[in-house]
Amino acid sequence: MATLGELQERIGHRFREVALIELALTHPSLGAAPGLPVRDNQRLEFLGDAVLQLVLTDELYRRFDAASEGPLTTARAHLVNRRTLAERARMLGLGEHLRLGRGEETSGGRQRASALADAYEAIMGAVYLDGGLEVARAVILAQFRDVLGGLESLPNLDNPKGELQERLQAESSEPPEYRLESVSGPDHDRRFECAVIHRGVELGRGWGRSKKDAESEAAVMALRRWREPPYLTVS
Repeated sequence: MATLGELQERIGHRFREVALIELALTHPSLGAAPGLPVRDNQRLEFLGDAVLQLVLTDELYRRFDAASEGPLTTARAHLVNRRTLAERARMLGLGEHLRLGRGEETSGGRQRASALADAYEAIMGAVYLDGGLEVARAVILAQFRDVLGGLESLPNLDNPKGELQERLQAESSEPPEYRLESVSGPDHDRRFECAVIHRGVELGRGWGRSKKDAESEAAVMALRRWREPPYLTVS
């Protein structure tokens, strides 16, 4: 297993208060064990989510001064959805450092997307507390440089569900169906997963903090398949 020092190198921040990174890696399942009242990373996850949203919103706002709220919101949703954050966590190797309860460990918690995404948000919250907003901004933008560097323009997707329906109606009279696949997280921080289905075929899948947001992202993912090879066709 890589050391915490190596992990900090990958994150791009050397913690002055090492207890913060240890807390960020502590899954709630560890505190659920009998006789082990352990603090977990949920509060840091809550903070880190806000820090990520602020930094990336600010960056998108500055980069695309002619874009309206809709495309900016869609672009931000792609950057901070659970799948993207879990992938960022895998790139950092967070899974091998998670502190898990026995049940979570044996059920594959180190590779579970939700645990990885939560830990990634918690790490960003810890960076913010340890170094301040400018340090957190530098760390986040460095980690998202590969994605942000390729963003030269934003799609005009103020109404992705409407655009998807128009495209489908040009080839079929059957409307798309949006199906709620899962709901996770505590009451104050729900995570919705939705898929858009047409004629029994899944066209796209999205995540969001509301069912509406998840449906919109699913539509965006379907539209992206129309624009990028191999191109989506409707039979």
